[in-house]
Amino acid sequence: MNKENKLNPSLPSGFEDRWGKKLVLKKQLLQVIEKNFIKFGAEPLETPSFEYTENIGSFLAEDEDNPMSDIFSFEDRDKTISLKYDLSSPLARFYAQNNQELPSIYKRYAIQNVFRNEKASNARYREFCQADFDIIGNVNSAQANAELCNLISSTLLDIGLNSDQFTINVSNRKIVQGLINDLKIPNDKQLGVIRAIDKLDKFGLKGVEDLLKKERKDASGAITKGADLNNEQASQILNFLKIKDLKTLKENLNNPLSQEGIKELEDVFEIIGFSSDLNQVKTNFAIVRGLEYYSDFIVETNLNFKVTNNKGKQVDIGSICSGGAYAKLISRFKGVDIPGTGVSFGVDRLLFALMQLDQIKVDDQKPVLVCVMDKQFLKNYYEIVNLLRENNINAEIFLDTKKNLGKQLDLANKRDLNVAIICGENEFKDNTITIKNLKGVKGQNSQTVPKADLINEVKKLI
Repeated sequence: MNKENKLNPSLPSGFEDRWGKKLVLKKQLLQVIEKNFIKFGAEPLETPSFEYTENIGSFLAEDEDNPMSDIFSFEDRDKTISLKYDLSSPLARFYAQNNQELPSIYKRYAIQNVFRNEKASNARYREFCQADFDIIGNVNSAQANAELCNLISSTLLDIGLNSDQFTINVSNRKIVQGLINDLKIPNDKQLGVIRAIDKLDKFGLKGVEDLLKKERKDASGAITKGADLNNEQASQILNFLKIKDLKTLKENLNNPLSQEGIKELEDVFEIIGFSSDLNQVKTNFAIVRGLEYYSDFIVETNLNFKVTNNKGKQVDIGSICSGGAYAKLISRFKGVDIPGTGVSFGVDRLLFALMQLDQIKVDDQKPVLVCVMDKQFLKNYYEIVNLLRENNINAEIFLDTKKNLGKQLDLANKRDLNVAIICGENEFKDNTITIKNLKGVKGQNSQTVPKADLINEVKKLI
């Protein structure tokens, strides 16, 4: 093949290969997350990667002129299909399609990849894994939403984070909706206002002010169209964002819908108070969740430690677990409102952050390497590797009888293995095994033991 015709081994922006320690840690995270989902009573669900575009809707995009701009869509015969961008819209379709067979209170969990055709940066990928837990049905909303907070806390603690390393921020969309109603903001501007407020942590008060008014220009000169509010409307919303506690909020917002949202949050905190997780849950009225299908309770979980990108620069990766309550998502299919509430762990975003911590032990279960010293003893080497495997010890035999011991140990070191078995004619004659601790002190890291002691001695080293 001519040099100019060779393929470039690269990936599109926003996609990533995961391997080695990172992939092992991801699998550990998924095991912990799934264990907690089951512990809190959910059943598994898997939906296809593709849905009819009209069924999943266009809740994601912020570009009103091109509402499907952030979704991968394709023509399929006489229909348009799209890769799912979250796990909530497919859940709504599934529930509407199968509700007669489901319990009146349906708890489901789903752990699958989703796709977003948006600009990739830091821990934002165009294909990434989400792990969702949802409750659908007519339930006591305070109990259901408190359960979500308890689930988030339980999961992150089980993963290995300390209680001071994350904060579960909660609010209620009714609070800000009541303020919007009082300010007489037209319907066609309301979603823009909500999305502007949702950018407070990212852009600060000045950035939100620009987005509430005419436009915001970033450092590169790119312009984002604003909600086009007048100065008084923008000022009232900015004053609202400066309030941090429920008591002050209750005294300053008189709108009945806002007061209803405040009362619902108070009820959630009362239920959370029955458990031990109250200290990790905080009010944050700036979180409103940009997706328009959220109706009242909302939650975002943020990490309280520094995260850096590949260049060592500190970055804000955003929420690692978020969600809330939705009242209209299923009614698009059923014609009746069936309430639901849920949260979604951004598994790959969480993984990106945890790879920078040294406190979570990665159980990679490296195999024991059985070295091949002499081809004539190949059968004996296979007896050793089979004995290890039969005793639930990961093991492999070196797969080239022509390589010398040095080359074999080079491979073991490159793979960061812990133990090698090195046996020759003398060991097989004496019915012994030589075990080399590859992490031990040189000159003191080998021992020859009776074959009967092999399993016990290896278990001490792995």
